[in-house]
Amino acid sequence: MSAFEYKAVDSFGRTVSGRIEAGNDDDLEQRLARMGLDLIHYRPARRGGFSAAGKRIDRRELVTFCFHLEQLTRAGVPILEALGDLRDSVSNLRFREVLSALIDDIEGGSTLSEALKKFPSVFGPVFVSLIAAGEHSGKLSEILAELAESLKWQDELASHTRKIVMYPAFVGTVIVAVMAFLMIYLVPQLTGFIQNMGSEIPVHTRALIFVSGIVSAYWYLFLLLPVLAFFALRYWARHSSSGRYRIDLWKLNAPAIGAIYKKIILARFASNFALLYKAGVTVLDGIRLGESLVGNVVIAEALSRVRRQIGEGVTLTTGFENTGLFPPLVVRMFRVGESSGALDSALENVSYFFNRDVRESIERVQTMVEPVLTVVLGLMLGWVMLSVLGPVYDMLGKITR
Repeated sequence: MSAFEYKAVDSFGRTVSGRIEAGNDDDLEQRLARMGLDLIHYRPARRGGFSAAGKRIDRRELVTFCFHLEQLTRAGVPILEALGDLRDSVSNLRFREVLSALIDDIEGGSTLSEALKKFPSVFGPVFVSLIAAGEHSGKLSEILAELAESLKWQDELASHTRKIVMYPAFVGTVIVAVMAFLMIYLVPQLTGFIQNMGSEIPVHTRALIFVSGIVSAYWYLFLLLPVLAFFALRYWARHSSSGRYRIDLWKLNAPAIGAIYKKIILARFASNFALLYKAGVTVLDGIRLGESLVGNVVIAEALSRVRRQIGEGVTLTTGFENTGLFPPLVVRMFRVGESSGALDSALENVSYFFNRDVRESIERVQTMVEPVLTVVLGLMLGWVMLSVLGPVYDMLGKITR
């Protein structure tokens, strides 16, 4: 199989470009025809990942994928026909090419999970493992339904997380812009007038003039330093294991947001672990997959220790308790589920606990952020106004006496 970059036209006469894998030019033309495209010209693709028209496949399209296949497989429709119907209905060209490749692989003898494994940037390891478990157990439609619900929850969680980041970022940008205007333009305009009044300048006014002088003289550093610090930290994290560990540890312990960040990671792990165990994946494999999904070296190492301890004969409850990551209530849920033989129900309860805790924590932060930022902006503006107008009012008071 070789990769080709192509230019084609669809049934509406629109020109589309993309990249697809095919055995030869005839195979390429047949694959495009199955996608409803007529080939105009092609060339061997340059080196790079599998892509089409520069579009990515987001979580909502994966929800559609799971829901569509779940409904059709539950109705007894063969998987190839279900994928063909979905391919003909999607508008994302990259997703259409992925679906075409899946159909070709399955027609060539691969299972659905084996075909999905060839696109790790689209279908993650948990997704593929769950599909494989569903194929082996004969419960593919149930697994697809649970996957769809899990992806919906992840999308909702990401939306809530963006909200608590975007609003403070917007208000913080406004505060910085207002203060920059005051420090660089307004305060220097009034500094000469205040200094020429002849009266003693208050301490807070002298502090304002000092800060304004620094900002006016070195404003470019205030713009460059955060950017340089960001890229320096990212380089350190990518090229140093100790750097990555320290940065991830700081994320977990960061004031205000560290606790929520930790809860979000544990909520994702608990949700995926519950799905994997319920689908028939072993505890050790579920934890191993969770290590690659958490996106935090500190928590991944803690889960790795749990996996090693369980492999040495320690109970699941003791292993999670030894990490110090999970609250006592969650550890108790594990213990009850393990002792009663209903670990799947216990994992579902843990997942529900974390999901609810994350949602409530995000809502609390959202309600607190607005008044806190308003108070900060008010205090900063009050300091500037008091420092600028205070000496003026003092001078006017002396004149009127």
